[in-house]
Order: sequence, then structure tokens, then C-alpha cells
Amino acid sequence: MVRNPLTPEQLEAGRRLGQRLRAARGDRPLAEVALTAGISPETLRKIETGRLPTPAFGTIACLSEALGLSVQDLAEAWTAALRLKNAS
Repeated sequence: MVRNPLTPEQLEAGRRLGQRLRAARGDRPLAEVALTAGISPETLRKIETGRLPTPAFGTIACLSEALGLSVQDLAEAWTAALRLKNAS
């Protein structure tokens, strides 16, 4: 199965998600949050920087719990970029 390339809107959505996660992490060490969520620090780093714009749902669920966020809050961070594109 060949995966279609991500659209610019999807890449922007990944950047917004990463920014939301980074803001929620605050001063907590990246490794601490990653290990609490059960993922590697490198994976969290990639998500926060937008290099992994479409993380798996399970990853998002674990990060939301580790950061005290709702999954809905993170979903809205991701979909905001898509809504902006559709509004224009």
C-alpha cells in the first residue's frame, strides 16, 4: 500500500499539534513526558517540531494523559489548520 504525500494543510496541522504539545509540556523535561506517555524522547521531539505531523491515535491518547489534556483539545489543535484552509 502506497501512502499519499501529506498536503501542506496536513503538514501545518502537524506543526500546530506540536506547538500545542510543546506549550502544554512547559518546563517539564521532554524525556520525562515522553517516558510517562510510553514513547521515546525522539518521537516526542519529532511530533513537537512537526517532523511527525500525523502521530498514531494511541500516541496522542497517551500524550494527552501525560500532559493533562483532553484528546479533544489535541484534535482541535490539529484540525484548526484544516478549518482555516476550508474557510479561505
